[in-house]
Amino acid sequence: MTRLKSRFLVDLLIRRAEAAGGFAAVLARGDETSGIILVQCSERGEPGPLLERRFSPQGDYIWEAVGPDDPKDGESLANYQERRRRADPDLWIVELDIADAPRLVAEWAALT
Repeated sequence: MTRLKSRFLVDLLIRRAEAAGGFAAVLARGDETSGIILVQCSERGEPGPLLERRFSPQGDYIWEAVGPDDPKDGESLANYQERRRRADPDLWIVELDIADAPRLVAEWAALT
């Protein structure tokens, strides 16, 4: 199975969010080919879950909620993202601000 490049996947996610009337932005650029993707979900500026695309032991990708227990704790969220970025400079961080962002991520993941 061909794996799509991270840059292509991020661009696709941004286009899907904008087509659905939302906003998307790359907060940190990662490796163009194989960087892990972290998505900060928001709705009308209110932070929601932080989702990370990971490679599973079964050989496919899965999405998991990561980060602090309270996504509205901005300081903890920023610290978590900074720690992840220091540990993995190839990490992409994408912010989505759209109604039901986790659903959009799930739909997008099904395409990839």
